[in-house]
Amino acid sequence: MGFATGLEISDAFSLARMRSKLAFAIVVALCLADVSFAVGGAAPANIQVYFSPKGGCTEAVVDALSKAQSTVLVQAYSFTSAPIAKALTDAHRRSVKIQVILDKSNQTDKYSAATFTQNYGISTLIDDRHSIAHNKIIIIDGHTVLTGSFNFTKQAEEHNAENLLVIDDAALAAKYTENWKSHFAHCKPYERKEPSGRRR
Repeated sequence: MGFATGLEISDAFSLARMRSKLAFAIVVALCLADVSFAVGGAAPANIQVYFSPKGGCTEAVVDALSKAQSTVLVQAYSFTSAPIAKALTDAHRRSVKIQVILDKSNQTDKYSAATFTQNYGISTLIDDRHSIAHNKIIIIDGHTVLTGSFNFTKQAEEHNAENLLVIDDAALAAKYTENWKSHFAHCKPYERKEPSGRRR
């Protein structure tokens, strides 16, 4: 039996090191995959974040609504943004089913996009069960959720310090939809109040 040369021994050690590194890399990859599934039960959600003033929040809402194909559920505290109202009516014209729930503060003699959406035949409701219906949520096609402090107003886009998250996650959307439906159950149809003192 012959003796191994120094070169052969060196090659053997190199191969062993490579195998060890490969095995370690596989273990790390598997551990990371386990963490990902343990946290969310699925692949991580696709999340985008925007800030105002003038950080693209309104544009992000309009863009998300432009991609709606079947349903849009809205909950809003203040709703005076003309671009967002137009994006909703554009989706409505594409036969997307849209339902809007608003805080009772929208039912005043001041301008609210609620009048605009209702005039276009969009189901527009008032949630007056709470001191303030302060949610700012849009659920699109059962899988995309828009939420954050961002009110759907020009003021929020141009002057306020706000944030908006756009999250593509069906499981999360299902939870938001369940909560939306619980508010829908006690809402009433939107009716614009006449300015005080105005005679019919």
